[in-house]
Amino acid sequence: MCSLELLKIDLKGFKEDQQVFEYNLGDEFFGALDGSQLEHGALHVSVSIRKMTGFFELQFHTEGVVTVSCDRCLDDMEQPIATDNQLVVKLGDTYSDDDDTVTVDENEGILDLSWFIYEFTMLAIPIKHVHAPGKCNSAMTQKLAELSGAVRSSEEKAEAAIDPRWEALKKINIKD
Repeated sequence: MCSLELLKIDLKGFKEDQQVFEYNLGDEFFGALDGSQLEHGALHVSVSIRKMTGFFELQFHTEGVVTVSCDRCLDDMEQPIATDNQLVVKLGDTYSDDDDTVTVDENEGILDLSWFIYEFTMLAIPIKHVHAPGKCNSAMTQKLAELSGAVRSSEEKAEAAIDPRWEALKKINIKD
């Protein structure tokens, strides 16, 4: 199991004006997250933290691949990930991430980056993910073609059998 402790940043004890953290995350990272839809992947994440007056500015750069299901054949496929994201964090009374700014409890001062990295990765995955042409599972694509052909032929038969009342209405031609 991956320890997510490495992804916790002590903002309260932050001494430098700017610091960069580098993380190489794999399957263990996705397994350690509760409720993760992704199970496999290899990501390199670079987080640059700049201490400003009253807040912290975090710049995330993520590159790598994650494994997702192909929408067409349902086989696993590697989806490349390349994304840049920004997060503004300030210290306050209680933890909050309701708006564009994340507020971390001032008494604790610890920011857990793990869920932010996961969400940024999920947002970088396209809505539609399919294999490159010719790479899908051939048995599944053949079955899909058979089934979609059967659906089309049943729709055509339904269109051919039009209620005679509607047929009579088609003959009416309204002119201004």
